[in-house]
Amino acid sequence: MEESPDPPFEKTFKNLFNNITPQKNFPELSAVEECELPLIDLSRLNLGEIERRACKKQIAMASREWGFFQVINHGISREILEKMRGEQVKLFKKPFHEKMNYKDLNFSAGSYRWGTPSATCLKQLSWSEAFHVSLSDVLGSGGLDSLSLIMEQFAVMVSELSQQLVDILAEELGQNSGFFRETCLPNTCYLRLNRYPHCPIYPQMFGIMPHTDSDFITVLHQDHIGGLQLVKDGKWFAVKPNPEALIINIGDLFQAWSNNVYKSVEHRVVANPLNERFSTAYFFCPSYDTVIQSGDDPCVYRSFSFGEYRKQVQEDVKIFGHKIGLPRFLVQI
Repeated sequence: MEESPDPPFEKTFKNLFNNITPQKNFPELSAVEECELPLIDLSRLNLGEIERRACKKQIAMASREWGFFQVINHGISREILEKMRGEQVKLFKKPFHEKMNYKDLNFSAGSYRWGTPSATCLKQLSWSEAFHVSLSDVLGSGGLDSLSLIMEQFAVMVSELSQQLVDILAEELGQNSGFFRETCLPNTCYLRLNRYPHCPIYPQMFGIMPHTDSDFITVLHQDHIGGLQLVKDGKWFAVKPNPEALIINIGDLFQAWSNNVYKSVEHRVVANPLNERFSTAYFFCPSYDTVIQSGDDPCVYRSFSFGEYRKQVQEDVKIFGHKIGLPRFLVQI
Protein backbone atom coordinates (compact mmCIF):
# COMPACT_ATOMS: atom_id res chain seq x y z
CA MET A 1 0.00 0.00 0.00
CA GLU A 2 1.43 3.35 -1.06
CA GLU A 3 2.04 5.77 1.80
CA SER A 4 0.07 9.02 1.75
CA PRO A 5 1.91 12.30 1.31
CA ASP A 6 -0.41 13.94 3.85
CA PRO A 7 0.85 14.64 7.37
CA PRO A 8 -1.05 12.75 10.13
CA PHE A 9 -2.93 15.79 11.42
CA GLU A 10 -5.78 13.93 13.12
CA LYS A 11 -3.57 11.29 14.71
CA THR A 12 -0.96 13.72 16.00
CA PHE A 13 -3.44 16.33 17.24
CA LYS A 14 -6.14 13.84 18.29
CA ASN A 15 -6.54 15.54 21.67
CA LEU A 16 -7.68 18.70 19.87
CA PHE A 17 -10.24 16.77 17.83
CA ASN A 18 -11.72 14.85 20.76
CA ASN A 19 -15.03 16.11 22.10
CA ILE A 20 -15.34 18.75 19.41
CA THR A 21 -17.70 21.58 20.20
CA PRO A 22 -17.92 23.70 17.04
CA GLN A 23 -18.80 26.88 18.89
CA LYS A 24 -15.81 26.45 21.15
CA ASN A 25 -13.09 24.92 19.00
CA PHE A 26 -13.61 25.81 15.36
CA PRO A 27 -12.86 29.24 13.97
CA GLU A 28 -15.88 31.25 12.94
CA LEU A 29 -15.61 31.17 9.17
CA SER A 30 -18.77 32.79 7.89
CA ALA A 31 -19.07 33.45 4.15
CA VAL A 32 -16.85 36.33 3.09
CA GLU A 33 -17.07 38.57 0.06
CA GLU A 34 -14.55 38.04 -2.72
CA CYS A 35 -12.31 40.94 -3.69
CA GLU A 36 -9.74 41.69 -6.36
CA LEU A 37 -6.54 43.21 -5.06
CA PRO A 38 -5.20 46.40 -6.67
CA LEU A 39 -3.56 45.26 -9.92
CA ILE A 40 -0.34 47.04 -10.91
CA ASP A 41 1.34 46.67 -14.29
CA LEU A 42 5.07 47.05 -13.62
CA SER A 43 5.80 47.55 -17.34
CA ARG A 44 4.61 51.13 -16.77
CA LEU A 45 7.90 51.76 -14.96
CA ASN A 46 9.57 51.69 -18.40
CA LEU A 47 7.09 53.86 -20.32
CA GLY A 48 8.44 57.33 -19.58
CA GLU A 49 8.50 59.57 -16.54
CA ILE A 50 4.76 60.28 -16.31
CA GLU A 51 3.80 56.60 -16.41
CA ARG A 52 6.69 55.73 -14.10
CA ARG A 53 5.58 58.24 -11.48
CA ALA A 54 1.95 57.10 -11.72
CA CYS A 55 2.97 53.46 -11.24
CA LYS A 56 5.07 54.28 -8.17
CA LYS A 57 2.20 56.25 -6.67
CA GLN A 58 -0.14 53.31 -7.28
CA ILE A 59 2.25 50.94 -5.47
CA ALA A 60 2.51 53.29 -2.48
CA MET A 61 -1.24 53.88 -2.33
CA ALA A 62 -2.03 50.16 -2.35
CA SER A 63 0.54 49.63 0.42
CA ARG A 64 -1.11 52.35 2.51
CA GLU A 65 -4.74 51.42 1.92
CA TRP A 66 -4.63 47.63 1.47
CA GLY A 67 -1.24 46.39 2.61
CA PHE A 68 -1.62 43.98 -0.33
CA PHE A 69 -1.48 44.34 -4.11
CA GLN A 70 -0.75 42.19 -7.14
CA VAL A 71 1.70 42.80 -9.96
CA ILE A 72 1.85 41.70 -13.59
CA ASN A 73 4.73 42.10 -16.08
CA HIS A 74 6.98 41.62 -13.07
CA GLY A 75 9.96 40.15 -14.92
CA ILE A 76 9.54 36.52 -13.85
CA SER A 77 8.53 34.43 -16.83
CA ARG A 78 5.57 32.07 -16.83
CA GLU A 79 8.00 29.28 -17.75
CA ILE A 80 10.00 29.83 -14.55
CA LEU A 81 6.84 30.00 -12.43
CA GLU A 82 5.40 26.83 -13.98
CA LYS A 83 8.67 24.92 -13.57
CA MET A 84 8.90 26.06 -9.96
CA ARG A 85 5.36 24.89 -9.27
CA GLY A 86 5.96 21.54 -11.03
CA GLU A 87 9.07 20.77 -8.96
CA GLN A 88 7.28 21.88 -5.79
CA VAL A 89 4.36 19.53 -6.48
CA LYS A 90 6.75 16.62 -7.06
CA LEU A 91 8.50 17.36 -3.77
CA PHE A 92 5.27 17.42 -1.77
CA LYS A 93 3.94 14.26 -3.41
CA LYS A 94 6.68 12.27 -1.70
CA PRO A 95 5.51 10.05 1.18
CA PHE A 96 5.23 11.87 4.49
CA HIS A 97 8.12 9.99 6.14
CA GLU A 98 10.43 10.91 3.24
CA LYS A 99 9.61 14.59 3.66
CA MET A 100 10.22 14.35 7.39
CA ASN A 101 13.69 13.01 6.69
CA TYR A 102 14.34 14.86 3.45
CA LYS A 103 18.03 15.52 2.86
CA ASP A 104 19.21 17.84 0.13
CA LEU A 105 21.94 20.45 -0.16
CA ASN A 106 19.26 23.14 -0.29
CA PHE A 107 17.31 21.92 2.73
CA SER A 108 18.90 22.17 6.14
CA ALA A 109 17.73 20.14 9.13
CA GLY A 110 14.33 21.28 10.35
CA SER A 111 13.34 22.89 7.06
CA TYR A 112 10.23 20.70 6.76
CA ARG A 113 7.39 21.81 9.02
CA TRP A 114 3.74 20.92 9.27
CA GLY A 115 0.74 21.60 11.49
CA THR A 116 1.18 23.78 14.58
CA PRO A 117 3.18 22.06 17.34
CA SER A 118 2.19 24.76 19.86
CA ALA A 119 -1.56 24.56 19.14
CA THR A 120 -3.78 24.22 22.21
CA CYS A 121 -7.09 24.31 20.30
CA LEU A 122 -8.31 23.82 16.73
CA LYS A 123 -8.34 27.57 16.13
CA GLN A 124 -4.55 27.49 16.39
CA LEU A 125 -3.97 24.45 14.15
CA SER A 126 -2.77 25.08 10.60
CA TRP A 127 -3.74 22.34 8.12
CA SER A 128 -0.62 22.74 5.98
CA GLU A 129 2.96 21.66 5.40
CA ALA A 130 5.96 23.64 4.19
CA PHE A 131 9.66 23.66 3.43
CA HIS A 132 11.51 26.74 4.73
CA VAL A 133 14.63 27.35 2.65
CA SER A 134 17.27 30.02 3.26
CA LEU A 135 18.43 31.81 0.13
CA SER A 136 21.99 31.28 1.31
CA ASP A 137 21.41 27.56 0.66
CA VAL A 138 19.90 28.21 -2.76
CA LEU A 139 22.06 30.82 -4.45
CA GLY A 140 25.29 29.48 -5.91
CA SER A 141 24.34 25.88 -5.19
CA GLY A 142 25.20 24.85 -8.71
CA GLY A 143 21.79 23.43 -9.58
CA LEU A 144 22.62 19.79 -8.83
CA ASP A 145 19.08 18.67 -9.69
CA SER A 146 16.00 20.14 -11.37
CA LEU A 147 14.56 21.39 -8.07
CA SER A 148 17.79 23.14 -7.05
CA LEU A 149 18.19 24.70 -10.48
CA ILE A 150 14.70 26.17 -10.67
CA MET A 151 14.77 27.33 -7.04
CA GLU A 152 17.96 29.27 -7.73
CA GLN A 153 16.54 30.86 -10.89
CA PHE A 154 13.31 31.77 -9.09
CA ALA A 155 15.15 33.14 -6.04
CA VAL A 156 17.37 35.43 -8.10
CA MET A 157 14.41 36.90 -9.97
CA VAL A 158 12.13 37.33 -6.95
CA SER A 159 15.00 38.93 -4.99
CA GLU A 160 15.45 41.52 -7.73
CA LEU A 161 11.71 42.18 -7.81
CA SER A 162 11.59 42.63 -4.04
CA GLN A 163 14.49 45.06 -4.08
CA GLN A 164 12.83 47.07 -6.84
CA LEU A 165 9.58 47.33 -4.89
CA VAL A 166 11.12 48.32 -1.55
CA ASP A 167 13.25 50.94 -3.34
CA ILE A 168 10.05 52.46 -4.76
CA LEU A 169 8.25 52.35 -1.42
CA ALA A 170 11.21 53.98 0.36
CA GLU A 171 11.42 56.67 -2.33
CA GLU A 172 7.72 57.45 -1.95
CA LEU A 173 8.39 58.07 1.75
CA GLY A 174 11.31 60.34 0.90
CA GLN A 175 13.70 57.83 2.50
CA ASN A 176 17.00 56.36 1.33
CA SER A 177 16.51 52.93 -0.22
CA GLY A 178 20.16 52.07 0.45
CA PHE A 179 19.07 50.81 3.86
CA PHE A 180 17.49 47.73 2.27
CA ARG A 181 20.44 46.99 -0.01
CA GLU A 182 22.74 47.01 3.01
CA THR A 183 20.60 44.94 5.38
CA CYS A 184 18.48 42.54 3.28
CA LEU A 185 21.08 40.15 1.91
CA PRO A 186 20.59 36.68 0.41
CA ASN A 187 21.59 34.93 3.64
CA THR A 188 18.84 36.76 5.55
CA CYS A 189 15.93 36.11 3.14
CA TYR A 190 14.15 32.82 2.56
CA LEU A 191 11.61 30.90 0.51
CA ARG A 192 8.73 28.91 1.90
CA LEU A 193 7.19 26.21 -0.27
CA ASN A 194 3.63 25.57 0.92
CA ARG A 195 1.11 22.80 0.44
CA TYR A 196 -2.39 22.85 1.90
CA PRO A 197 -3.88 19.32 1.72
CA HIS A 198 -7.61 19.11 1.09
CA CYS A 199 -9.59 18.91 4.31
CA PRO A 200 -12.92 17.14 3.64
CA ILE A 201 -13.84 16.28 7.24
CA TYR A 202 -13.26 19.66 8.81
CA PRO A 203 -13.95 22.33 6.19
CA GLN A 204 -13.73 25.08 8.78
CA MET A 205 -10.04 24.47 9.44
CA PHE A 206 -7.41 27.09 8.78
CA GLY A 207 -4.70 26.28 6.27
CA ILE A 208 -2.75 28.96 8.11
CA MET A 209 -4.24 30.75 11.10
CA PRO A 210 -4.69 34.56 10.99
CA HIS A 211 -1.36 36.40 11.23
CA THR A 212 0.76 39.23 9.89
CA ASP A 213 4.15 38.66 8.26
CA SER A 214 7.24 39.73 10.22
CA ASP A 215 9.41 40.80 7.25
CA PHE A 216 9.55 43.93 5.08
CA ILE A 217 7.58 42.51 2.16
CA THR A 218 6.41 39.10 1.00
CA VAL A 219 6.09 37.98 -2.63
CA LEU A 220 3.57 35.18 -3.15
CA HIS A 221 2.99 32.93 -6.15
CA GLN A 222 -0.21 30.94 -5.65
CA ASP A 223 -2.23 28.54 -7.77
CA HIS A 224 -5.83 28.92 -8.95
CA ILE A 225 -7.50 27.19 -5.99
CA GLY A 226 -7.87 30.22 -3.74
CA GLY A 227 -8.18 30.31 0.03
CA LEU A 228 -6.17 33.44 0.87
CA GLN A 229 -8.21 35.93 2.87
CA LEU A 230 -7.31 39.32 4.34
CA VAL A 231 -8.75 42.05 6.53
CA LYS A 232 -9.84 45.33 4.91
CA ASP A 233 -11.72 47.99 6.86
CA GLY A 234 -12.39 45.54 9.68
CA LYS A 235 -13.90 42.83 7.44
CA TRP A 236 -12.49 39.60 6.03
CA PHE A 237 -12.32 39.34 2.22
CA ALA A 238 -11.42 36.36 0.03
CA VAL A 239 -8.73 37.19 -2.53
CA LYS A 240 -9.71 36.21 -6.06
CA PRO A 241 -6.82 34.23 -7.61
CA ASN A 242 -5.14 35.74 -10.67
CA PRO A 243 -2.85 33.23 -12.43
CA GLU A 244 -1.04 36.03 -14.25
CA ALA A 245 -0.08 37.97 -11.12
CA LEU A 246 2.19 37.74 -8.11
CA ILE A 247 0.81 38.95 -4.79
CA ILE A 248 2.82 41.41 -2.70
CA ASN A 249 2.11 42.22 0.92
CA ILE A 250 3.63 44.57 3.46
CA GLY A 251 5.17 43.03 6.59
CA ASP A 252 5.49 44.26 10.17
CA LEU A 253 8.99 45.66 9.72
CA PHE A 254 7.89 47.95 6.89
CA GLN A 255 4.90 49.16 8.90
CA ALA A 256 7.23 50.07 11.76
CA TRP A 257 9.93 51.54 9.49
CA SER A 258 7.31 53.67 7.70
CA ASN A 259 5.78 54.79 11.02
CA ASN A 260 2.43 53.19 10.16
CA VAL A 261 2.23 54.68 6.64
CA TYR A 262 2.35 51.25 5.01
CA LYS A 263 0.10 48.61 6.55
CA SER A 264 0.91 45.04 7.56
CA VAL A 265 -2.57 43.52 7.57
CA GLU A 266 -3.88 40.32 9.06
CA HIS A 267 -4.41 37.47 6.61
CA ARG A 268 -5.11 33.75 6.67
CA VAL A 269 -5.61 30.72 4.43
CA VAL A 270 -8.81 28.67 4.68
CA ALA A 271 -8.57 24.93 4.05
CA ASN A 272 -10.34 23.57 0.97
CA PRO A 273 -12.62 20.53 1.44
CA LEU A 274 -11.98 19.19 -2.09
CA ASN A 275 -8.67 20.43 -3.50
CA GLU A 276 -5.12 20.81 -2.32
CA ARG A 277 -3.47 24.21 -2.76
CA PHE A 278 0.14 25.16 -3.48
CA SER A 279 1.94 28.47 -3.03
CA THR A 280 5.50 29.77 -2.86
CA ALA A 281 6.34 32.72 -0.62
CA TYR A 282 9.50 34.82 -0.63
CA PHE A 283 10.26 36.74 2.57
CA PHE A 284 12.42 39.87 2.26
CA CYS A 285 14.14 40.05 5.66
CA PRO A 286 17.13 41.90 7.14
CA SER A 287 19.87 40.48 9.36
CA TYR A 288 18.90 39.85 12.98
CA ASP A 289 21.04 42.74 14.25
CA THR A 290 19.37 45.27 11.92
CA VAL A 291 17.72 48.06 13.93
CA ILE A 292 14.24 49.08 12.80
CA GLN A 293 13.43 52.71 13.48
CA SER A 294 11.34 55.35 11.79
CA GLY A 295 12.83 58.64 10.67
CA ASP A 296 9.58 60.41 11.53
CA ASP A 297 8.69 62.17 14.75
CA PRO A 298 6.78 61.33 16.83
CA CYS A 299 7.58 57.65 16.36
CA VAL A 300 4.77 55.14 16.84
CA TYR A 301 7.19 52.34 17.73
CA ARG A 302 10.38 52.24 19.74
CA SER A 303 13.55 51.13 18.01
CA PHE A 304 14.12 47.38 17.99
CA SER A 305 16.30 44.85 16.21
CA PHE A 306 14.83 42.22 13.96
CA GLY A 307 16.36 39.57 16.21
CA GLU A 308 14.58 41.07 19.23
CA TYR A 309 11.33 41.10 17.27
CA ARG A 310 11.62 37.47 16.20
CA LYS A 311 12.45 36.37 19.75
CA GLN A 312 9.40 38.18 21.15
CA VAL A 313 7.14 36.64 18.51
CA GLN A 314 8.42 33.15 19.31
CA GLU A 315 7.93 33.68 23.05
CA ASP A 316 4.37 34.92 22.55
CA VAL A 317 3.46 32.00 20.29
CA LYS A 318 4.83 29.59 22.89
CA ILE A 319 2.89 31.22 25.74
CA PHE A 320 -0.33 32.37 24.07
CA GLY A 321 -0.50 30.17 20.98
CA HIS A 322 -0.44 33.13 18.62
CA LYS A 323 1.69 36.09 17.59
CA ILE A 324 1.14 39.54 19.11
CA GLY A 325 3.66 41.44 17.00
CA LEU A 326 3.95 45.21 16.66
CA PRO A 327 1.74 46.19 19.62
CA ARG A 328 4.58 44.87 21.81
CA PHE A 329 6.82 47.65 20.51
CA LEU A 330 4.60 50.72 20.75
CA VAL A 331 6.22 53.80 22.28
CA GLN A 332 5.11 54.05 25.88
CA ILE A 333 3.55 57.46 26.56
